[in-house]
Amino acid sequence: MEPSLDKEKVQKAHDVDYVESGEAEGVKIEGFDFSKPFDFKKFLESYKGTGFQASHLAIAIDIIREMRKEKAVIFLAYNSNMVTSGLRDLIAYLVKNKMVQVLVTTAGGIEEDVMKTTGPFVLGSFGIEGRKLRDKSINRTGNILVANKRYIEFEEFMQPFLEKLYQNQKKTGKIICTSDFIFEMGKEMEDEKSIYHWASKNNIPCFCPAITDGAIGDNIFFFKQKRPDFKIDLSDDMVKIVSLAINAEKSGIIVLGGGFVKHHVCNANLLRDGADYAVYVTTDTEEGGSDSGARPDEAVSWGKIKAEGRMVKVYADATLVFPLIVAGAFAEKA
Repeated sequence: MEPSLDKEKVQKAHDVDYVESGEAEGVKIEGFDFSKPFDFKKFLESYKGTGFQASHLAIAIDIIREMRKEKAVIFLAYNSNMVTSGLRDLIAYLVKNKMVQVLVTTAGGIEEDVMKTTGPFVLGSFGIEGRKLRDKSINRTGNILVANKRYIEFEEFMQPFLEKLYQNQKKTGKIICTSDFIFEMGKEMEDEKSIYHWASKNNIPCFCPAITDGAIGDNIFFFKQKRPDFKIDLSDDMVKIVSLAINAEKSGIIVLGGGFVKHHVCNANLLRDGADYAVYVTTDTEEGGSDSGARPDEAVSWGKIKAEGRMVKVYADATLVFPLIVAGAFAEKA
């Protein structure tokens, strides 16, 4: 039996759904027109009108362009997996060309740059069984494979390097801070694809408050068995990074990933009453309350980003979108 339809109720249902409105204002949503000759600049610009995270990517490019135009001190923070991946070469490009002024990373973000100067990391797959890799002394980060040979070569570099630092400590009585530790390490790198080779040449500081969380820490452990009085000072770097933020007329933050590297740059900018610009690129979401997943507006509540600052979060794998950001915001003339 079909239900009876009251005409007044039908009309009311129609009127609820089809309420008269004016036109919404904003960027027209449309994609790139591939029927025309390809223009990469126009292709990137088309992201602004694509919607969803594509539009956030276009906003990120625009914000970074403004950072550079306003000569903001740019703090680039990145996790170690960015250096594990091919993004290492993009970061090295930015440092070589002095397009960023401060680096913050993890221990892995330092040591893996050094390891790549001795031999390659190679593409594997996410599904390779861990037991089989362990039997071959192959380490897996996502779908990237790192032979244990890289760690042996790193130890062969690190132990003499630590001895050199130790002898200087004994001679001068000065305990080296982590940014100087990384600076001295970069001076040892002759490979021009190395991030820290260029950071040392261009006097761009790199901060890593968790310097022992990786193979660097393992090497320090073994070194201290014979040199137990060897020390690294963390406190000096807190003064250095906060001073860079406070003295900056304009400050911009770019974060690839999350974790302590994100908080470290945000916290330094807290003491200057917030950064003027912020671009986050991450797959992390905010539901668990983590700092890694937090949106820029949460940092505004803490005073880490200015309320009137320009900010955006791009929810994406950085290996997909950071090359586009570099192309659009840093290498547009090239």
